Amino acid sequence: MNTAPRVRDMTAADCEAVATARVSGWRTAYRGLVPQTYLDALSVERDAERRREQLARGTGPVVRLVAERAGEVIGWGCCGPYREDGGATAPDGEVYALYVHPDHWSTGAGRLILAELTARAAADGYPRLLLWVLKANGRARRFYERAGFAPDGAEEDFVADGVAVPEVRYATRLTGFGT
Repeated sequence: MNTAPRVRDMTAADCEAVATARVSGWRTAYRGLVPQTYLDALSVERDAERRREQLARGTGPVVRLVAERAGEVIGWGCCGPYREDGGATAPDGEVYALYVHPDHWSTGAGRLILAELTARAAADGYPRLLLWVLKANGRARRFYERAGFAPDGAEEDFVADGVAVPEVRYATRLTGFGT
C-alpha cells in the first residue's frame, strides 16, 4: 500500500481500532519479555471500553493521537503531564503510550505519532518529554534513541502477573528550553 500514514486527534469512533493496535502491539513486542499469561489476558473489548470511558470524561491535558493509512487506524499514542509516584504531576511531559499495529511496523507511523506528540508537548510548554520503556525491549529503545530520547538513569519495575519487569526512563529536552 503506497498511501502514507497521517496523524490526527483520536475520536470515540477510533476506540476499537486503537485497542486492536495496542493489544496486538503488546502481544507481539512483549512476547518473552512479559509473562505470557498476562499477554493472553489482554482484551481488545475491555481496552476499547476503557478508551471510550477516558474520552467520555474529557481529554483534559492529555493529547490522544492516531495514525491512519487509507482511512484505517494503524497506531495510537498519547501524552500529557508527567505522573510522579502518588499521582502528582511534575513540570515535564510524558509519553504515556505509543503503539503501532505490528502489521504496520517500520512504515513511519510510529515516527509520525512521536513527532506530533513531541511537538504538542513543546507547544504545551513542557521543558522535557519523558517515557518509560521495558529495559529488554531493544527494538523500542533503538526507536526512541533515533528520535532523540536517551535513558536518564531512572529505573523501576512494571509488575505483570506477579513478575517484576524492569523499565527504564528515557527523556528528551524540548526545543527552546535551556538554550
